Amino acid sequence: MELATGLLLCAMLALALLLQPLAARLGLPFPAMLLLAGFAGSELLLALGQDTGLRAEGFHDLIFYVFLPVLVFAAAFSIDASALARNLLPILVLALPVMLLSTLITAALVYYGIGHPRGFPWIAALLTGALLSATDPAAVTALFRALGVPERLVVLFEGESLFNDALAIVLFGLLLGLALDPSRSPDLGLASREFGRVFAGGMLTGLAGGLLFLVLARWRCSDAPALQGLVTLIAAYSSYLVAESLLGVSGVMAVLVCGLILGRLAGDYAEPAGRQFLQHLWQLNAYVASALVFLLMGATVTLAMFGERWLAMLIGIAGVLGARALGIFGIVPLLSLLPGVERITLGQQACLAWGGLRGAVALALALSLPVELEYWWTIQSIAFGVVLFSLLVQAPTVPPLIRRLGLAKRG
Repeated sequence: MELATGLLLCAMLALALLLQPLAARLGLPFPAMLLLAGFAGSELLLALGQDTGLRAEGFHDLIFYVFLPVLVFAAAFSIDASALARNLLPILVLALPVMLLSTLITAALVYYGIGHPRGFPWIAALLTGALLSATDPAAVTALFRALGVPERLVVLFEGESLFNDALAIVLFGLLLGLALDPSRSPDLGLASREFGRVFAGGMLTGLAGGLLFLVLARWRCSDAPALQGLVTLIAAYSSYLVAESLLGVSGVMAVLVCGLILGRLAGDYAEPAGRQFLQHLWQLNAYVASALVFLLMGATVTLAMFGERWLAMLIGIAGVLGARALGIFGIVPLLSLLPGVERITLGQQACLAWGGLRGAVALALALSLPVELEYWWTIQSIAFGVVLFSLLVQAPTVPPLIRRLGLAKRG
């Protein structure tokens, strides 16, 4: 990334921070303000005849090797492990069957809605469905806690996002490999085995790395929070790189498992001051990574996208909402039939359906699309449209919905 590009991003981030009180007053999520700041900054530079230095072909490595490990590790590191364990079955149902169903339904609706098999083939539709199946609760979970929503519902949102983000990234990676090598004939059995190998291999890598770094942090850094923070940062990137580049398995699953294990460092083993330092460190890391992803989206959005791809965006929005509703209302009620599983009420299901926002991970995957795919711009436009709808329509209407459903104990 060129110096001018880095300075541009810093300037836009500073502007967005200054405008954060305005976002709160308008009832907009802060990511929406970041997006607008990125768009305004890039448009201003272009109007002045300056080059932003941003190139779509350079985003893939930046997204996959810098931003995604931080976003996934931070989510895993910060989640309440005991609450996650208590609700693991419904979370896994939301993260796997609902995510896969959402991917397939969204892909089918987008494919037939666009209706251009040559310019937008099935593999393009499946890539779109995979990246749009990654949910992001960050814009609403803080509101949930402020409104006194039952903690179990918050855990369901956070746990689902943690696992389905990782699964969506793994699925996206496998589909992207097929898209880049059209000579490979699709084989469902082979693809399933490859998915299992990549998925399980990543988990085992993360387990080994997490235990290794947990022992190291407790042995050598037990009284030094800064060193513990450094250990977690090294663990996040090394587990990703070892899995992805050396072993050929899922770096995202490795980071997820490693983050869950090292979360015990902040939860059980660190001193109170060290625990607070680690939590703040990873909140900051996730904040910066997410902010830069939204700024990059704003800087790469063009008015031509809305002029030329508005119908594809609307189809994508309808596909995501329809698939999410079918997945939640069709599968989640079946959980109540299982012994020992606490019922998820109809109101909570409605909240899960409407509150399944798309955010940083979906954007990151869209930005990482290689430009040699002739349909990359269409997929990216659809993703941008869906994320904009999430931020500007869904997120502001979640609090009124919560109150109407009687889920708010405060406010």
